[in-house]
Amino acid sequence: MISIITAVHNQLAMNKLFMQSLRKYSAMDFELIIIDNASTDGSADFFEAAGAKVIRNKLNFSYPYTQNQGIKIATGNVFAFLNNDIIVCPNWDKLLLETLQVNALDLVTSCGIEQVENKQASILLRRRWNYAKNFVNLFPTSITSLKLMHSLMYGNWEKFCSERDAHFHNQVKEGFVGHSVFCTRKALDLIGLWDEKLQAADFDIYMRSKKRNLEFGDIKPCHIALNIFNHHYIRLTVRSKPTPFADAANIIKFEDKWNENERTNLLKDIELI
Repeated sequence: MISIITAVHNQLAMNKLFMQSLRKYSAMDFELIIIDNASTDGSADFFEAAGAKVIRNKLNFSYPYTQNQGIKIATGNVFAFLNNDIIVCPNWDKLLLETLQVNALDLVTSCGIEQVENKQASILLRRRWNYAKNFVNLFPTSITSLKLMHSLMYGNWEKFCSERDAHFHNQVKEGFVGHSVFCTRKALDLIGLWDEKLQAADFDIYMRSKKRNLEFGDIKPCHIALNIFNHHYIRLTVRSKPTPFADAANIIKFEDKWNENERTNLLKDIELI
């Protein structure tokens, strides 16, 4: 079973759309673990009523801290660390397990607006998304407006995803996209849990997997599954100043952990867009 671990802080409309996409597009049963960071809009109650395991934090904690909270109670053999502001593609879970097996991977991410097969294609997708979101962003955030943005962007979502899968089935490239990170328990045993000192923890996961690969060769670095495309709203629903993290004093800069030589050596094989 796949254990989905997602942190939320309000954004009830987005949370409902996220849940709808999981129910509609998941091919298998899953375990959903929600870490609710002191939401005040009923999000925790919504997910609990939907059957999720809900951890109710009294304060708003950073992303890596909450992911580790979820890991502690997860029962699955594969973890899906998903942002709440995404729409998963049809059969994302089935495609994920196949991609892991065929490519002998333990750590993979979906692709998305942030990065696809090459730089030019990624730039074109971002331009298209900017047009769609800017047009609809004139209206208040609601499930209706979020769905309209998605429709303007892709038209027929199922067809868009099906065509990508047909073209890129089981194809991967080294790198990462942070909104949908998937890994096996083996990966966490080898590279460790999320580093709670870094908010850019997805970046750090790639760095640690690459370093482990170069030093020991017992795990491949993180790759992007080119046929698994999850749509990410990219902070679109955050209109007000975010609540400061309760553990903000513990967070350090990425550059304070990874020096310039390490960044150069470990990132040389991936495309940063």
